Amino acid sequence: MAESSTFRGVIEFFDSVGLYDVVLPFILVFTIVYAILEKTKVLGTEEISGKEYTRKNLNAMVAFVIAFLVVASSRLVEIITTVSAQVVILLLLSVLFLLLVGSFYKDAEGGYLQGDWKTFFMFFMFIGIVLIFLGAVKTDNGDTWMEIFWNYIANNGQGGEAVGAVILLVVLVLLILYVIRTPNHEKHKNDH
Repeated sequence: MAESSTFRGVIEFFDSVGLYDVVLPFILVFTIVYAILEKTKVLGTEEISGKEYTRKNLNAMVAFVIAFLVVASSRLVEIITTVSAQVVILLLLSVLFLLLVGSFYKDAEGGYLQGDWKTFFMFFMFIGIVLIFLGAVKTDNGDTWMEIFWNYIANNGQGGEAVGAVILLVVLVLLILYVIRTPNHEKHKNDH
């Protein structure tokens, strides 16, 4: 059995003292509520030397109390932890997608690929990211979402029909997009 690293021990120590299920959710809720109260000025403003300021002391106290009430409920903390983890995954996936799409641009004026090819490769990169994500997320029994999906299609009696339906839908969507697209009139003007 491999020994635990020092950094893993620090993470486990933070977990044992409640950093992840008390402190961080408290800071997150406090910050969001305080920012909303400051932006909306719900608790009013006060005038000091001719300038209007928000009531920072009231906003801070209300945000503090709300954050404590949220942390007191273990169910709310669990929801916040789950949602924030999934939002971070979504943010990471969007950044990775933008990196892949950005690889087709050489500078601000134009890209390596133009028009329909650029759209095709962007769609291809999106599908690739989705498949990678499905292959990385595992269920409690160790199977990935991709394995579950593939096994459903392969082992289910309607697997052939399901694949055919998906292919038909993709072809129909591509056909509709081709029919309703607007032609690029700039190309035709430059040709004359």
